Amino acid sequence: MDKHQKMRTILYHSVVIVFGVIMLYPVLWMIASSLKPHTEIFQQASSLIPSTLNWGNYSEGWAGFGRVGFDQIFANSLFVSTLNILGALFSSSFVAYGFARLNFRFKKTLFACLIGTLMLPMQVTLIPQYILFNYFGWVNTFLPLIVPAFVGGAPFFIFLMVQFIRGVPRELDEAAVIDGCSTFGIFWRIILPLCKPVLVTVTIFAFMWSWDDFFGALIYLNDPGLYTVALGLASFLDSSGVNSWGPLLAMSTLSLLPQFIIFLFFQKYLVQGIATTGLK
Repeated sequence: MDKHQKMRTILYHSVVIVFGVIMLYPVLWMIASSLKPHTEIFQQASSLIPSTLNWGNYSEGWAGFGRVGFDQIFANSLFVSTLNILGALFSSSFVAYGFARLNFRFKKTLFACLIGTLMLPMQVTLIPQYILFNYFGWVNTFLPLIVPAFVGGAPFFIFLMVQFIRGVPRELDEAAVIDGCSTFGIFWRIILPLCKPVLVTVTIFAFMWSWDDFFGALIYLNDPGLYTVALGLASFLDSSGVNSWGPLLAMSTLSLLPQFIIFLFFQKYLVQGIATTGLK
């Protein structure tokens, strides 16, 4: 039995390592290619070891295009992502607390509508949203990318927090009421501190979705000075066929660093937050 168990363990880890290498290979290829001279990127595509380290791709990519440097593009994405995180935490926590703890008319109907919007593709509401934002004069500004987060624009986050809050014992609310705590006081002093794992989960997802958002930025942003990272990377690809692959791969590598750092530091809370919301 010991031999069979050891063989199964070795086989299991071998399969996991193989699949892990397969999944990581595109990222490793991107990092290696960002250090290759332009002529080697596709001529020696199978090799992960550059013949010479070409750090010029990073300096050329950081210089950006036209008069817009990639430092400004990173700052734009950081600004939009930060406000999206704050908006998601603010609106989702309030709405989720209402659905999970308060009683009001049409509560079940409204929650069913919320769940229904989870299955609604973004493209369905794109044209009405664009007409509305254009009427407000928000096109070619960051507002269409930020304001929806402050008005409950992410039903998934609300659903996630509702499931978490429902797992918090109601006896805590009753004890707080006996002590003279108001409805808002229960939310602020009791529920919110206990929601740390799911709040971190919302933060991570909100950052990643906002940082990687290409479609929304493509629709609403026209000024290169307002470009986010996703649009900035696409700008290295010229429709005429003149593509700067080296700088593109270099800036793509740098654009992954914030996501890797956030995931590495908060992965414990991410797993805990998802596991305690019933999403097995």
